[in-house]
Amino acid sequence: MIEFKDVHASYDVTLPILKGISFTIADGEFVAFVGTNGAGKSTTMRLMNGLLKPESGEVLIDGVPTTALKTSELARNVGFLFQNPDSQICCNTVREELLFGFEAVGLAGPEADARVDALIEEFGFNPDDDPFLLNRGARQLLALASIVVLAPPVVVLDEPTTGLDYRECVKVMDIIRRIHAGGTTVIMVCHDMEVVADYAQRCIVMSDGQVIDDGPTFDVLRNRDTLERASLVPPQIVDISLELSRALPQLSNTPVVQANTVDEMASAIKEAVSVQKGEVA
Repeated sequence: MIEFKDVHASYDVTLPILKGISFTIADGEFVAFVGTNGAGKSTTMRLMNGLLKPESGEVLIDGVPTTALKTSELARNVGFLFQNPDSQICCNTVREELLFGFEAVGLAGPEADARVDALIEEFGFNPDDDPFLLNRGARQLLALASIVVLAPPVVVLDEPTTGLDYRECVKVMDIIRRIHAGGTTVIMVCHDMEVVADYAQRCIVMSDGQVIDDGPTFDVLRNRDTLERASLVPPQIVDISLELSRALPQLSNTPVVQANTVDEMASAIKEAVSVQKGEVA
């Protein structure tokens, strides 16, 4: 479990970034943090794995303040994917990169070798490839794999789909969904509201260093006040439902405008038409 208790943080004491944020993330959740640039999302992520310490308040991992934990202890519990994989990759071959995390925390050995070999096969990597000669999507996948292979209970992702095409985005996010299904807590910063809607179960909205909304993803993304305050553009299905409720207020509390997917909306419309035909008959 991760807890933020009235956390204040900044990189310069004259310019506060976080202004007293509080929330709790339970084990096994899939949470997306959204908001405009400068809202404090990436700073919040760095507080979770100890790259940054709070100026005041507490960040707790399973009840223990991050200020009381060594970096190596945090690394075992909280995996971190940087927005740019080149900030993370540091070895000469794919296999060395996947083994690096084990070596950094003193867990190198036969079990680590076996886990790396299995992951190489699963992801379809060439173990001898130079990571820096891979394309952007493959480097992002390798950076993600270097975290997955360590199997931390929490994975923090800072814009995991930035710079990826649609196919690469789906591949990365499907892997993230799989590790979440296996029990990993997933926390991600994401600007792509379609990705947020498709994968996250809970959404925390930040603006000007504060949490302004927190709840089930579609409840948050349908909150017009939140969208306006955080300058967010909702996913297409939500945008359609909001427009329908504006144009046809009588539909506001019906399944048609509460649908979370196109298929759900199509099914609800079909059902509504069928009922209407029955009433006419």
